[in-house]
Amino acid sequence: MIAKTYTYAIQGIDAVLVEVEVDIATGLPAYATVGLPDSAVRESRDRIKAALQNSGYAFPMDRITVNLAPASIKKEGSGFDLPIAIGILTAIGMVPQDQAATHVLAGELALDGRIYER
Repeated sequence: MIAKTYTYAIQGIDAVLVEVEVDIATGLPAYATVGLPDSAVRESRDRIKAALQNSGYAFPMDRITVNLAPASIKKEGSGFDLPIAIGILTAIGMVPQDQAATHVLAGELALDGRIYER
């Protein structure tokens, strides 16, 4: 199933809307983030996995692909944790798609599932 959430990327002084697509498919467990992510965004996998598990959710042991569109804009920082985590929860049926796609989300997740306030 493909789930969609929204966030933003900073480009100069502008916030550019970013569509976060999460696809969970059967197969060997794997996790890939595409769409020009920096190292903090690529590292989000470990924060998201710990945050979901420590919040009582099972992290899918399938092939997870996260697409951050548009791919032409560099995605930087840990603020992509929350929209990706909500995308994963939506893809596994824990969050309704119509609710996930109506908000613009941003936030860094703590390993215990809290959203850091900064």
